[in-house]
Amino acid sequence: MEAIARLRDCPTSPQKMRLVADLLRGKDVNVALNILKFQPKVGAKYLYKLLLSAISNWQQNNNSKIEDSQIYVKTIFVDGGKMLNRLQPAPQGRAHRIQKRSNHVTIILDTL
Repeated sequence: MEAIARLRDCPTSPQKMRLVADLLRGKDVNVALNILKFQPKVGAKYLYKLLLSAISNWQQNNNSKIEDSQIYVKTIFVDGGKMLNRLQPAPQGRAHRIQKRSNHVTIILDTL
């Protein structure tokens, strides 16, 4: 039985989030939680909460205990979200465009 959790409009760039998401792909849920707990990167705290949400979704759909079943991260992918365009002052009256990126993350959990 699969469980899906989605995170929309996370305020980090997709490239930074993919670095953390690649660490979790195919791992057991307990191992993935430990990786995220001690990971110093920015996206780790967002993915930690998302993984807890996916585990909660799995528990609601299944009546078995989480300790008895072997759950792993089947699929995790990061898509680009909307960009906020800002202007930063530059020399000689010019302006540089700053793009503040966001992303969407999807986690799918499954049992072995």
